[in-house]
Amino acid sequence: MLVALAGGVGGARLLAGLVRVVDPTEVTAVVNTGDDMVLHGLYVSPDIDTVVYTLAGRANPVSGWGLATETWTVMDELATLGGETWFRLGDRDLATHLYRTHRLAGGASLREVTAELARARGVRIHVVPMSDDPVRTCLTLAEDAPGAPAGTEIAFQHYFVRLAHAVAISALRFDGAGTARPAPGVLDAIGEAGAVIACPSNPLVSLGPMLAVPGVRDALRARRDAVVAVSPIVAGVALKGPADRLLAELGHESSAVGVARLYADWAGTLVIDEADAHLADAVEAEGVRAVVAPTVMSTPAVAASLARTVLDAAR
Repeated sequence: MLVALAGGVGGARLLAGLVRVVDPTEVTAVVNTGDDMVLHGLYVSPDIDTVVYTLAGRANPVSGWGLATETWTVMDELATLGGETWFRLGDRDLATHLYRTHRLAGGASLREVTAELARARGVRIHVVPMSDDPVRTCLTLAEDAPGAPAGTEIAFQHYFVRLAHAVAISALRFDGAGTARPAPGVLDAIGEAGAVIACPSNPLVSLGPMLAVPGVRDALRARRDAVVAVSPIVAGVALKGPADRLLAELGHESSAVGVARLYADWAGTLVIDEADAHLADAVEAEGVRAVVAPTVMSTPAVAASLARTVLDAAR
């Protein structure tokens, strides 16, 4: 059995590569829920949906999130009425949020609903939220933004979507993490897995919320030699999203070495891109074994090749 820690597009793409080279039923994907929010009365879980849509072959190939061949009739009509449309939910995407919200209101857990949604989309891996309890990523603005002066704490989606992650951040907090519990089966899966893969997801706002849930970091530390992470930073920058800027703004080094430093207590191996081959010795000086390979998943074949590299490193 394999466990993958995933958040966002990078995590979804590596998972899509992984299921091309191993039996999908042997993979458990533990997915970040720190980005979740309630909007228009609907429970939205962006990272879970990105993973499920990608593995179902339904994700938008340009953005990496949302559904392909989406339409926007509801959002256009909502704009006509003067409603909030800064976070756009496509017509097909709305069906997912309606189903999830209805089932949660009826007493189902987020883990149960996620499994139902994945199964309905034909996804064969086990997609599991990091927790059934609410954990919310909150960021403090380091500078003034429209409608929010410096020092204001905002929810992740307001930073990422509404402000287009174009403002500097001075602090990061995971509200609710201290009392959250890992979703049922998460700790057992980590403890029993032949390998644990940390996907190339944002270290601070994708993997960070998972590590903040009590018990998860300790479970990873206990399996450190079996944990293989993939750096989301290539030649000092993030391929998608604000990971490089967040690292720098919060006092970390935006490089493969900086990632190794962050992961050193729980990951024994870090796969870094060929562009960072010259940093391999510096990564290993942090106590993390470095494996150099192409990590930019420009095609499904490259993603599958990266998955093979990760599995070989785990062995």
